[in-house]
Parts: sequence; C-alpha cells; structure tokens
Amino acid sequence: GGDHTITYPILQALAAKHGPMGLVHVDAHTDTGDTALGERIYHGTPFRRCAEEGLLDCSSVVQIGIRGSSYDPDPYEYSRRQGFRVVPAEECWMKSLEPLMGEVRAQMGDKPVYISFNIDGLDPAYAPGTGTPEIAGLTPAQALEIIRGCKGLNIVGCDLVEVAPMYDVSGNTALLGANLLFEMLCVLPGVRTL
Repeated sequence: GGDHTITYPILQALAAKHGPMGLVHVDAHTDTGDTALGERIYHGTPFRRCAEEGLLDCSSVVQIGIRGSSYDPDPYEYSRRQGFRVVPAEECWMKSLEPLMGEVRAQMGDKPVYISFNIDGLDPAYAPGTGTPEIAGLTPAQALEIIRGCKGLNIVGCDLVEVAPMYDVSGNTALLGANLLFEMLCVLPGVRTL
C-alpha cells in the first residue's frame, strides 16, 4: 500500500538495527530525484535520501524494470554514480530473469537485504491501478522470478507500494499485489515452502 515515500522511514529503522543494507528495488522509476515542488521527501526521492543517510550498501543495490520518460537526459546517472546496478526494462523484455537473479544473489551474499516492489514496475496491461503507469514493463511471471529469486537472501523486510485500486475497476492490480506480497512472505528467511 501507500506511495514509495513509506520505504524511507522503514529503511531508517532497519538500518538502525542492521546497518547499511542491500536493496532489490523493482520499479518503473529510480526514485532518486532530489526535489519536487520544493519538497525533498516524496515518492520520487526515497532512495536518494537513503543513499545520503548511509542506509544502503550502495554496492548492493539493484534497480530492476526502470523505464519511462524523464526530464533528464540521463535519468539513471545518479543511481549509477552511487554504485547502484540499474537494469532497464528493455534488458528484461522477452526473457527469463532467473539468470539475473542468480547474479543478484551472488552480489548480495549474506548481508541484510530489503525488497521494495513498486507495482508500476509491471506493465500497466497487468497492473493499471497505479498513479504513475509506464508502458513496456515487466510481466507477472518476471515479477515472480524476481521475488522467488530472492529466496536464500538475508531478507530483513519488504514492501509493495503504489497500488491504487480506484484506478483499476477490474481489480486485477489489487489481486496481483496481494499475490506478490504472499510470494514475498514465502521467501523470508526461515519460511518453509514445498
């Protein structure tokens, strides 16, 4: 639920306990803006604020599904400068993400990891109920590959954000969001699945 601003205070609290964390971030946008309408804290800035405060192990941040229009000629420049790995949506089109997730597991090792999943990482054909839809996104099957690919990581928390059911009369976005949250619960450490 909620917009992506909610991840910022969650990561503040988790970093106070675990130190800087790895991050698996699925989204259409990097959410590393600096300000909007004069505000430094809003749904497009949480990961810039987290990087500035040292809440993230920046060498262990992966942003997957990034795409869309931008006001900046290089919208991924800030993320890359921090050491984040940016995986644009076009690098995901028409293929399994299992190999990518093998690389992510190797990159994260046993450090604490947070999963932050913005529903707009998925194509609006599957999840139109969100405030900032972008075409040419991930499929539900790829979303499952990402989440299930996190099994075995030292996951200390997760979220699913930006679901806005009022924008989807079919109810499919809410259904997809609920299933993705269930999948996240299934990959938490200590959870046994068949």
